[in-house]
Amino acid sequence: MHIKKGDNVLVLAGDSKGKQGKVLEVVVDKYRAIVENVNLASKHTKPNAKTPKGGIVKAESSIHLSNLMVVDGSGKPTRIGRKIDPKTNKSVRVSKKSGEVIK
Repeated sequence: MHIKKGDNVLVLAGDSKGKQGKVLEVVVDKYRAIVENVNLASKHTKPNAKTPKGGIVKAESSIHLSNLMVVDGSGKPTRIGRKIDPKTNKSVRVSKKSGEVIK
């Protein structure tokens, strides 16, 4: 997986193409992610305790990970590589463009 929860991503394809947002959730088995304010769908809700009136609610829908690209610290979309951190001897994600570590 090149995308994790909390990453800032750019949408590459679909109706939300060009939008940026924060990853709220990653669905690993379906290879999809839910991104904040991206790929909004109208959901019809019945009246309940939370929404006494009911009605139409806009909610984020999942988007395939192949249509997302991580945005690094400089604000540019980048591919992800992996390197072994010499201090901790663990694998870290690295931006292919700038070479900086992505948290």
